Amino acid sequence: MVMGGRLAKEEEEMSSKLVYSFGAGKADGEAGMKALLGGKGANLAEMTNIGVPVPPGFTISTDVCTQFYKEGGKLPDQLEPEIREQIARIEEIVGARFGDPSNPLLVSVRSGARASMPGMMDTVLNLGLTPETVEGLAAMGGGERFAYDSYRRFVTMYGNVVLGIPHEAFEGELEAAMKKAGVKEDSQLDADALKGVVESLKDIVKRETGNNFPDDVWEQLRGSVRAVFSSWNNNRAVSYRRLHRIPDEWGTAVTVQAMVFGNMGPDCATGVAFTRDPATGENRFYGEYLPNAQGEDVVAGTRTPRPLAKDDSGLPSLEETMPEAYKELCDIRARLEKHYKDVQDLEFTIQKGRLWLLQTRTGKRTGTAAVKIAVDLVKEGVIDSRTAVRRVEPAHLDQLLHPQIDPKAKESPIAKGLPASPGAAGGKVVFTAADAVSWAERGENVILIRNETSPDDIDGMHSARAVVTSRGGMTSHAAVVARGMGKSCVVGCGALSVDAGSKTITVGSQTIVEGDRVTVDGTTGNIYLGEVPTMEAAMTGDFAEFMKWVDEARTIGVRANSDTPGDSENARRFGAEGIGLCRTEHMFFGEERLPAVQEMILADDVEDRKKALDVLLPFQRDDFVGIFKAMEGLPVTVRLLDPPLHEFLPTSPEAVKRLAERTGKSLQKVQAKVESLREANPMLGHRGCRVGISFPEVYEMQMRAIFEAACSLTKEGVKVLPEIMIPLIGTSAEFNRLRAMCDEVGAEVIKQTGVDLKYLVGTMIEIPRACLVADDIAKQAQFFSFGTNDLTQMTFGYSRDDAGVFLPEYVEKGILKEDPFQVLDTEGVGLLVRMGIEKGRGERPDLKVGICGEHGGDPASVHFCFSVGMDYVSCSPYRVPLARLAAAQAALGMEARGD
Repeated sequence: MVMGGRLAKEEEEMSSKLVYSFGAGKADGEAGMKALLGGKGANLAEMTNIGVPVPPGFTISTDVCTQFYKEGGKLPDQLEPEIREQIARIEEIVGARFGDPSNPLLVSVRSGARASMPGMMDTVLNLGLTPETVEGLAAMGGGERFAYDSYRRFVTMYGNVVLGIPHEAFEGELEAAMKKAGVKEDSQLDADALKGVVESLKDIVKRETGNNFPDDVWEQLRGSVRAVFSSWNNNRAVSYRRLHRIPDEWGTAVTVQAMVFGNMGPDCATGVAFTRDPATGENRFYGEYLPNAQGEDVVAGTRTPRPLAKDDSGLPSLEETMPEAYKELCDIRARLEKHYKDVQDLEFTIQKGRLWLLQTRTGKRTGTAAVKIAVDLVKEGVIDSRTAVRRVEPAHLDQLLHPQIDPKAKESPIAKGLPASPGAAGGKVVFTAADAVSWAERGENVILIRNETSPDDIDGMHSARAVVTSRGGMTSHAAVVARGMGKSCVVGCGALSVDAGSKTITVGSQTIVEGDRVTVDGTTGNIYLGEVPTMEAAMTGDFAEFMKWVDEARTIGVRANSDTPGDSENARRFGAEGIGLCRTEHMFFGEERLPAVQEMILADDVEDRKKALDVLLPFQRDDFVGIFKAMEGLPVTVRLLDPPLHEFLPTSPEAVKRLAERTGKSLQKVQAKVESLREANPMLGHRGCRVGISFPEVYEMQMRAIFEAACSLTKEGVKVLPEIMIPLIGTSAEFNRLRAMCDEVGAEVIKQTGVDLKYLVGTMIEIPRACLVADDIAKQAQFFSFGTNDLTQMTFGYSRDDAGVFLPEYVEKGILKEDPFQVLDTEGVGLLVRMGIEKGRGERPDLKVGICGEHGGDPASVHFCFSVGMDYVSCSPYRVPLARLAAAQAALGMEARGD
């Protein structure tokens, strides 16, 4: 009892704790506390615990962020006493004091959510500088120039992040000082010049805010903590969360850490590194550094970074200039990867020859790298194949299916940069993030080209097919974010002279203007003028090995939605185990077929209608022969005609007139027919099984085509598994009538051909009522396939064609977490699906159940389908590998939970 009481008391104390310390070999937290400490804070604690050199600091928990927003932007009263206690601890460890004029402690204030959001939230560095402490900093070894350069950076960053002054307001001061001194780089400015810059920046703060720049270090710290919490909801962070489906309620932690300086002199440096190549997955230490620089210089891409290891670039490497620090960094690289059992993204600073780690996190990687790294780690014995399957994201596989430049293409590149994120993409050049968004919204494929990107460009990068920068390295903002998005990206393409003002690019003697077409190859770094032929990637090598593990882990089938033999072959190549939806209406739109369809619709009586259908039958039969052949041995679900008949008729007066002339019918008669088929709400009108009941000869023709194709192939020895699906069923009477027709036609064809053909007849569940009476429908239906596109439309009462007007706003304002047409609504639509399955299997235990809406390719929706016991999901061919992986991860997730 005493022990239980003591543990309860400790848990109560931990839950009320707001601040968690790390440093000097001891930490309050560890890697598993990301929900509370964010990724940055948890990993700083973990590195401290395993003996990696980390500057001391503390992390303010995500609980404080939640409380901060709940209280309207007010920090909890009990926070400052804890912060002051932790600052005192840092002071003791480093031997400096916060605000001390002679021996000042400076700190950084950084964000850190549980999911990595690189560059999306705000940071303040060099906090603690004042007119008094700057002199003390100068005396600590870096000199006056270093001290005032740090002060200049601090005033700019604090003014922007905390005081809300646009960065542009500060930009001109440094350039003016450089011009006055006659130098080309800010590193060439002396201490006096930088003092003048600092005073000018403070004048700007006074002018913009009406107040002096704060010289109270505690005020600086309070303001910075508030600002970093507030940055959780800045525009770029909100956009990033939306794109990567990170919950808004998670919030961010704030880490306050003693500053270490990479810009104190020639024996100082800062850099970013990955334990393996994040673009290719190659097992090599990959990264860049800058001598005598602060961390933001590397990420900003405004200076040319240098390699860590010796290479053929001609630039001095860290290995050559600081061999001892490089060796220690290599040792830490190996230790961290072994400890975390995954690729790590490191930030480091070297101050006066001493190495410090500022961050480690799971490294973002391209799809190619993700698969290679997962496979290699299994081969190295670091992880098992099931862990490898959990590691790779479905979006990574999407990247692997991106086109590559056709090796047979003859075009020569006009420029070459660094290959930051693979895949080839062509489009029209734009120069701003806003233009990328607006051009993409009107249907253009765009390539965003800039000198460098910033976090504010997040929406434009998402809208572009590829991103190119003239400056920056492989760890620059553009490279890291593009890799995370799976966008083709080339950085550091110095041959491009980008003038964003005039919207032109000069490459040698060539000029490229806004709207010109270019092709970007993020695999090689090449930039081509015009559109260059591309080819699809092959599912071989590591990809094939990885997908074998995926299929060993999953327990739910994956089919494809396919309407043609070519699509069916693609689907099989991508691993589809059958066709879950073959839409027969797509076969009606062919040039030779549409006239017969229109004559069928315009027919005066059943006999005329049958004549037109007799013309269509061979076309339909041939289509089914091709699809059944492509999917030999695998089930093929064929949906009978679903859309309303008016979709096959013209609407313009000129086209209606041409139809009348071609069919020999009077213009008035054709106009009357077109008018009679017009519906106020066609999606809820005369379509699906309703057409089959009104015009049974239409469905009879389709059924006959299916059976004749299947029986002819069976005679040839081809194994055919047809499943005939009747759409839009709302009552059992509708299904029973059409099921009887299907069995009658099937029996007739089977008897004529003398083959033994097994087939199924089922229905598409896409009306809420069908879910409610699923037990009655299942008395005759052998399978259910949930058409969640229409089921979502009818459950929400949203028109798919019109909801785009308000759905983005609903998602943005938090009324809906996701667009329900992209991610299945598990609370409402999902409840109907669950009910339909339970009631259907209650009547028919062996009822086969699948999903054929495009939700079948969405990973979150696949997890739901697995959880409700579906037999398979079906999606477009190119999403099949993603669905296979999502299905495997759903099964492994259940295994991990012990369900």
